[in-house]
Amino acid sequence: MKVFTTIAELRQQLDSDRNAGKTIGLVPTMGALHNGHLQLVKTSVANNDVTVVSIFVNPTQFNDKNDLRLYPRTLDKDCELLESVGCDYAFAPSVEEIYPTEDTRVFDLGPVAEVMEGKYRPGHFNGVAQIVSKLFDIASPDNAYFGEKDFQQIAVIRAMAAQLGYTFNIVAVPIVREADGLALSSRNTRLTESQRRNAPKIAETLFKSRTFAANHSVKETIDNVVATLNAVPEMRVEYYEIIDGNTLQPIADWNDSDYIVGCITVYNGEVRLIDNIAYRRPQP
Repeated sequence: MKVFTTIAELRQQLDSDRNAGKTIGLVPTMGALHNGHLQLVKTSVANNDVTVVSIFVNPTQFNDKNDLRLYPRTLDKDCELLESVGCDYAFAPSVEEIYPTEDTRVFDLGPVAEVMEGKYRPGHFNGVAQIVSKLFDIASPDNAYFGEKDFQQIAVIRAMAAQLGYTFNIVAVPIVREADGLALSSRNTRLTESQRRNAPKIAETLFKSRTFAANHSVKETIDNVVATLNAVPEMRVEYYEIIDGNTLQPIADWNDSDYIVGCITVYNGEVRLIDNIAYRRPQP
């Protein structure tokens, strides 16, 4: 596996691959890789001739400077993991390489970016759009892969891609969970022992809420999830919303949509964890 740190060198390599008729898969990451990331890479490797994985902790998407400072950085280990699953190229640029000057672009990402994370993390999705559009321009991939744990982020990236006229495939890959149900996240490494023991309650509560929802209203289901998790030591629900899976707007009744998803953010101590669950998916 080759590791690139400059845009020019990566572009030169990918131009050569493209000219040779090879398809390119891109997996954008912020490093601190886990099996969820590796599933994205494996999916790309299986479906493209060449896979490039970016490792870049993007400062413009953090609205909390402390969160940016504490975000785990494990480049050497990340590269070992990538090589083990057949990645061709890692792209690990400096902040100065990506942002030689300040990126002042402001995206109009529409209603999908205004709810949930958009409401509680002002500026976050604009930063996501800045870095992902830069990576799309650098790699010009045939396919780009994102994990469904960041359900809202995928909708925002699709909105950004439509706005900027990107025509390649944006592929959503299902959530990967630990054996105890906890959604894999780089932030899990920051949990204390007791917080890690309690963390699976998030997924457990979401899965149980499917059964609860069969005989209760949307509001009752939300209230039940929030109350259950707020009763767990060190946990505090920031929001739990049940939404239309296409528009990301809240629903009031189970009959409002044929695609219904519950999205949650929970503080477990100081660590902010997200997860989601589908209550109903459209029939293929």
